Amino acid sequence: MPALLRSMNNTLYLSLILLLSPTALADDLKPFVSDGCSAFPDGTLAQNTLWLSCCREHDFNYWKGGTFQQRLESDRTLKSCVVNVGEPEIALLMLAGVRVGGTPFLPTQFRWGYGWPYPRFYGPLSTAELQQIQESTAHDHSAPTEEIGMTR
Repeated sequence: MPALLRSMNNTLYLSLILLLSPTALADDLKPFVSDGCSAFPDGTLAQNTLWLSCCREHDFNYWKGGTFQQRLESDRTLKSCVVNVGEPEIALLMLAGVRVGGTPFLPTQFRWGYGWPYPRFYGPLSTAELQQIQESTAHDHSAPTEEIGMTR
Protein backbone atom coordinates (compact mmCIF):
# COMPACT_ATOMS: atom_id res chain seq x y z
CA MET A 1 0.00 0.00 0.00
CA PRO A 2 1.46 3.39 -0.93
CA ALA A 3 2.51 5.60 1.99
CA LEU A 4 -0.04 8.33 1.17
CA LEU A 5 -2.92 5.86 1.10
CA ARG A 6 -1.77 4.28 4.38
CA SER A 7 -1.53 7.72 5.99
CA MET A 8 -5.06 8.61 4.83
CA ASN A 9 -6.32 5.28 6.11
CA ASN A 10 -4.74 5.87 9.53
CA THR A 11 -6.21 9.37 9.68
CA LEU A 12 -9.66 8.01 8.87
CA TYR A 13 -9.41 5.37 11.62
CA LEU A 14 -8.23 7.92 14.17
CA SER A 15 -11.07 10.29 13.23
CA LEU A 16 -13.64 7.51 13.63
CA ILE A 17 -12.26 6.51 17.00
CA LEU A 18 -12.45 10.10 18.25
CA LEU A 19 -15.96 10.59 16.91
CA LEU A 20 -17.30 7.37 18.39
CA SER A 21 -15.51 7.56 21.72
CA PRO A 22 -17.82 8.64 24.58
CA THR A 23 -14.91 10.26 26.40
CA ALA A 24 -14.06 12.39 23.35
CA LEU A 25 -17.23 14.39 24.07
CA ALA A 26 -16.77 14.45 27.84
CA ASP A 27 -16.15 18.23 28.01
CA ASP A 28 -19.55 19.03 26.56
CA LEU A 29 -21.82 18.10 29.48
CA LYS A 30 -24.74 20.54 29.61
CA PRO A 31 -26.09 21.76 32.97
CA PHE A 32 -28.85 19.61 34.44
CA VAL A 33 -32.35 20.69 33.49
CA SER A 34 -35.62 18.87 34.06
CA ASP A 35 -38.89 19.38 32.25
CA GLY A 36 -40.76 17.46 34.92
CA CYS A 37 -42.63 14.54 33.41
CA SER A 38 -41.95 15.67 29.81
CA ALA A 39 -45.13 15.23 27.76
CA PHE A 40 -46.93 13.58 30.69
CA PRO A 41 -48.76 15.43 33.51
CA ASP A 42 -46.76 15.98 36.73
CA GLY A 43 -49.67 14.77 38.84
CA THR A 44 -53.45 14.52 39.07
CA LEU A 45 -55.96 17.37 38.79
CA ALA A 46 -56.32 17.37 42.58
CA GLN A 47 -52.59 16.97 43.28
CA ASN A 48 -50.86 18.51 40.28
CA THR A 49 -47.31 17.60 41.38
CA LEU A 50 -48.04 14.18 42.91
CA TRP A 51 -45.30 12.28 41.05
CA LEU A 52 -43.14 15.21 39.93
CA SER A 53 -40.28 14.25 42.27
CA CYS A 54 -40.27 10.78 40.65
CA CYS A 55 -39.87 12.40 37.23
CA ARG A 56 -37.12 14.77 38.38
CA GLU A 57 -35.04 11.88 39.73
CA HIS A 58 -35.68 10.00 36.47
CA ASP A 59 -34.67 13.07 34.44
CA PHE A 60 -31.44 13.31 36.42
CA ASN A 61 -30.59 9.71 35.56
CA TYR A 62 -31.46 10.31 31.90
CA TRP A 63 -29.33 13.47 31.84
CA LYS A 64 -26.31 11.48 33.06
CA GLY A 65 -26.87 8.49 30.79
CA GLY A 66 -24.87 5.30 31.14
CA THR A 67 -25.47 1.66 30.35
CA PHE A 68 -28.61 -0.04 29.09
CA GLN A 69 -28.96 -1.73 32.49
CA GLN A 70 -28.79 1.65 34.27
CA ARG A 71 -31.56 2.97 32.03
CA LEU A 72 -33.70 -0.08 32.73
CA GLU A 73 -33.11 0.38 36.47
CA SER A 74 -33.99 4.08 36.25
CA ASP A 75 -37.22 3.31 34.39
CA ARG A 76 -38.19 0.64 36.92
CA THR A 77 -37.43 3.05 39.77
CA LEU A 78 -39.73 5.64 38.14
CA LYS A 79 -42.51 3.06 37.92
CA SER A 80 -42.00 2.02 41.55
CA CYS A 81 -41.99 5.64 42.73
CA VAL A 82 -45.29 6.39 40.97
CA VAL A 83 -46.81 3.18 42.35
CA ASN A 84 -45.69 4.30 45.83
CA VAL A 85 -47.65 7.57 45.53
CA GLY A 86 -50.76 5.48 44.87
CA GLU A 87 -51.00 5.45 41.07
CA PRO A 88 -50.16 1.94 39.75
CA GLU A 89 -52.04 2.39 36.46
CA ILE A 90 -50.32 5.70 35.75
CA ALA A 91 -46.99 4.03 36.61
CA LEU A 92 -47.53 1.42 33.87
CA LEU A 93 -48.39 4.10 31.31
CA MET A 94 -45.31 6.10 32.25
CA LEU A 95 -43.08 3.02 32.06
CA ALA A 96 -44.34 2.25 28.55
CA GLY A 97 -43.75 5.87 27.51
CA VAL A 98 -40.18 6.11 28.77
CA ARG A 99 -39.22 2.71 27.37
CA VAL A 100 -40.31 3.80 23.89
CA GLY A 101 -39.59 7.52 23.97
CA GLY A 102 -36.38 7.61 26.00
CA THR A 103 -34.16 5.72 23.58
CA PRO A 104 -30.69 7.25 23.10
CA PHE A 105 -30.93 6.64 19.36
CA LEU A 106 -33.27 9.59 18.69
CA PRO A 107 -32.07 13.21 19.07
CA THR A 108 -34.81 14.22 21.50
CA GLN A 109 -34.39 16.54 24.48
CA PHE A 110 -35.47 13.73 26.84
CA ARG A 111 -33.37 10.84 25.44
CA TRP A 112 -31.07 8.69 27.57
CA GLY A 113 -27.88 10.71 28.09
CA TYR A 114 -29.41 14.06 27.07
CA GLY A 115 -26.82 15.97 29.09
CA TRP A 116 -24.19 14.94 26.53
CA PRO A 117 -24.09 15.90 22.84
CA TYR A 118 -25.96 13.65 20.43
CA PRO A 119 -25.17 10.96 19.52
CA ARG A 120 -24.51 9.48 22.93
CA PHE A 121 -25.48 5.83 23.15
CA TYR A 122 -25.30 3.25 25.95
CA GLY A 123 -22.03 2.79 27.79
CA PRO A 124 -20.49 3.09 31.22
CA LEU A 125 -19.56 6.57 32.38
CA SER A 126 -15.83 7.12 32.72
CA THR A 127 -14.21 8.43 35.90
CA ALA A 128 -13.70 11.78 34.16
CA GLU A 129 -17.39 11.94 33.18
CA LEU A 130 -18.52 11.06 36.70
CA GLN A 131 -16.26 13.84 37.95
CA GLN A 132 -17.90 16.30 35.53
CA ILE A 133 -21.34 15.25 36.73
CA GLN A 134 -20.23 15.70 40.34
CA GLU A 135 -18.80 19.16 39.62
CA SER A 136 -21.80 20.20 37.55
CA THR A 137 -24.26 19.35 40.31
CA ALA A 138 -22.20 20.25 43.39
CA HIS A 139 -23.84 23.67 43.73
CA ASP A 140 -27.01 22.95 41.78
CA HIS A 141 -29.88 22.67 44.24
CA SER A 142 -32.30 21.74 41.45
CA ALA A 143 -30.56 18.40 40.90
CA PRO A 144 -31.79 15.46 42.98
CA THR A 145 -29.51 14.64 45.91
CA GLU A 146 -29.80 10.84 46.06
CA GLU A 147 -27.96 9.61 43.01
CA ILE A 148 -26.67 6.06 42.60
CA GLY A 149 -22.90 5.89 42.91
CA MET A 150 -22.33 9.57 43.68
CA THR A 151 -22.03 11.69 46.78
CA ARG A 152 -22.00 15.44 47.02
